[in-house]
Amino acid sequence: MRTNKWMLTILFVLLLFIMIACSNNNESGTGEVSNTEGDDSELTEPQDLILATTTSTQDTGLLDVLIPLFEEKHNNINVKTIAVGTGQALAMGEQGEADVLLTHSPAAEEVLVENEAVINRKRVMYNDFIIVGPVTDPAQIEGFDAYAAFKGMYEAGGTFVSRGDDSGTHKMELQLWKLAGLDPTNESWYLETGQGMGASIQLSAEREGYILTDRATYLAHAGNIDHMVILVEGDEELLNIYHVMQVNDSKHDLVNGEAGRLFVEFMVSEEAQEVIKEFGVEQFGQPLFFQYTE
Repeated sequence: MRTNKWMLTILFVLLLFIMIACSNNNESGTGEVSNTEGDDSELTEPQDLILATTTSTQDTGLLDVLIPLFEEKHNNINVKTIAVGTGQALAMGEQGEADVLLTHSPAAEEVLVENEAVINRKRVMYNDFIIVGPVTDPAQIEGFDAYAAFKGMYEAGGTFVSRGDDSGTHKMELQLWKLAGLDPTNESWYLETGQGMGASIQLSAEREGYILTDRATYLAHAGNIDHMVILVEGDEELLNIYHVMQVNDSKHDLVNGEAGRLFVEFMVSEEAQEVIKEFGVEQFGQPLFFQYTE
């Protein structure tokens, strides 16, 4: 009888111990969950930002400097860059296939502003277009203004390389031909690459032909094409202005409007503008782009 009582006592003590242990574990677990839920430092979900931009911002290496700064500032945003001609970048924005645009064709951009395909458009920077050609300059256009240079190249019939890709540079080139009253598209010496600025410059160097290019991309490639020089520059018609703008998320459900807004703000911020002001100075002795905020 006494043995049974001892056995019951021992069982009771063991059961009580197990219950206390389980209770402590549950309280500990509840405390950990509560602390996690109340942590104000918890990051928001990672998200992608699609940037559609012209090839010149990519070819020069400017975005290689700016994008890491933006991602460091907003460490939950991952920027995916699609470098194409400005025309294609604008089309991506109009179709809701990008979140933010960085382009350099003001007239084409204003069409998207008017139809509200893009919003929050800001002027970011500028450089200029130049006409580059062989140092021998067979058309003798050195020092001409843009219109006279295009007439001279047409009359000489020397090789001219066009991007032919509806980019901002291509749009400017077509505008200059039109203002000069000329149409070279059916001429044998007129070559369309359908490629970016860097590849088009390389082809013009191989063919020793003329080309319209932005100054920044030319300088980035000049070390490899020393027989190609700047022949026409400084004309007011050759100003090259870059804008950044959000794609209108009210028209497209999948557009990341908030991330787009943050990128626009960053590009016109003092931090980004300081980078733009200094970019290229150490390597080329001059900036590749100039500040031009609104």
